[in-house]
Amino acid sequence: MTGGIKGASVRVIGAGVAGLSVALALAQRGAEVQVLEQAAALEDVGAGVQISRNGAVVLGALGLGDGLTARGVQGQGVALFDGVSGRPVLQLDLARIRPDQRPFYLHRADLIGMLRDAAVGAGVRIVLGVKVQAVDLSGGRPKIVQQNGGTDECDLLIGADGLKSVVHRALNGVTAPFFTRQAAWRAVIPAQGGDEAVAEVHMGPGRHLVSYPIRGGGLRNIVAVEERGSWLAEGWSQPDDPANLRAAFAGFSPPVRGWLDQVTETGIWGLFRHPVARHWYRDLPQGGAVILGDAAHPTLPFLAQGANMALEDAFVLADLLDRQGMGGMAAFQAQWRRGASGSWMRQPGMHGCIICAVRGGGLPIWRWGLPGRFHPRGWWRGMTGCGGMMSRRAGPARSGVERDPCGYMIRRLVPRAFVTFDPDVRHQVCRLWRQQQMVDADAVVAFPGIRLIIPE
Repeated sequence: MTGGIKGASVRVIGAGVAGLSVALALAQRGAEVQVLEQAAALEDVGAGVQISRNGAVVLGALGLGDGLTARGVQGQGVALFDGVSGRPVLQLDLARIRPDQRPFYLHRADLIGMLRDAAVGAGVRIVLGVKVQAVDLSGGRPKIVQQNGGTDECDLLIGADGLKSVVHRALNGVTAPFFTRQAAWRAVIPAQGGDEAVAEVHMGPGRHLVSYPIRGGGLRNIVAVEERGSWLAEGWSQPDDPANLRAAFAGFSPPVRGWLDQVTETGIWGLFRHPVARHWYRDLPQGGAVILGDAAHPTLPFLAQGANMALEDAFVLADLLDRQGMGGMAAFQAQWRRGASGSWMRQPGMHGCIICAVRGGGLPIWRWGLPGRFHPRGWWRGMTGCGGMMSRRAGPARSGVERDPCGYMIRRLVPRAFVTFDPDVRHQVCRLWRQQQMVDADAVVAFPGIRLIIPE
């Protein structure tokens, strides 16, 4: 295939956020797209997702901005609480700070349904109940081998099939993740309907819980994370006894215990760290194959950016393929590695940067603001929000006027990270680190914007 993507036969493996959004974007550019999904139906499964500004811009570009507004609850702010006492720790008024760039909270099934309907309307064919066993990239065109023995060839094969991607395996071989010694529960409970559209984070020793309203405030999404030594399998759909969730947070405040008392069904999964794929694509004589989303750069749930990065990937890849043909695959990975593939979405005033090191088993701490792009070395790039110095060896982070009350949790979650938006403190902080050897951070980046937590 040369030139653009118009008229090309495209197969997308996986009907999740990445798969449906890239199918829609390519169909809008004239490609003949078929999505292969192993599930027998796109059911009302999953839990809440947060669509921040970067994801909302993509949905708007796909023609789904009104649908997002209609289905999502627009966040008013973020509130941090001491999980045990219930004492407020931090309030972030997003409606005041960034009124036009607030996140949306919605049910994953609503996002999937919106993308599915738009994709079908654009001419995408979605085939359910197809289990792809292997991918053969040794010939002139990509070949798909199904579990039932059937085969299919196409011009372009896109792997949007997540952590256990068969296309990832064909491009990179088998890669082994490692258990982060953390487990997470998901649950959805009925809500009062009058709750504020605020994402609440309740933090305690070795665990934290995040909750926010979805579906017009009629439901409340819950994600609860606990540190543990015992291994758990991956996959958020594994059922668990709600009593185990309640027991893990039995020492938390009455509001949290009240929410958990309403949980009748919950899923649990072990959090594993996967390396970013070394090879995202392969050119073939008469076609090619490429991966995106979790199949290319798996992420942990701490920054609520999985769906947003999938949307970014989908639009950027489709745009590059449309302009460069198969050459767009190489440009896709190259731009991502330069941290530039999200730059087309940035709006005036969207400045600032967050770095959160995740090498050597480190996990990102929560950060809120305006996500931009995931950096290839495992750092998040493009967010405005709070920040601080975090280390297993350092004391709790300090601001100019007070000590961070959640330093114990930050040190547990992020072994090596520093975030600052103040260019005046960057060199001073680096000097302190070198002199005192307080933290083995991978990098420090400073941008103008917000005054943040800095070490004293």
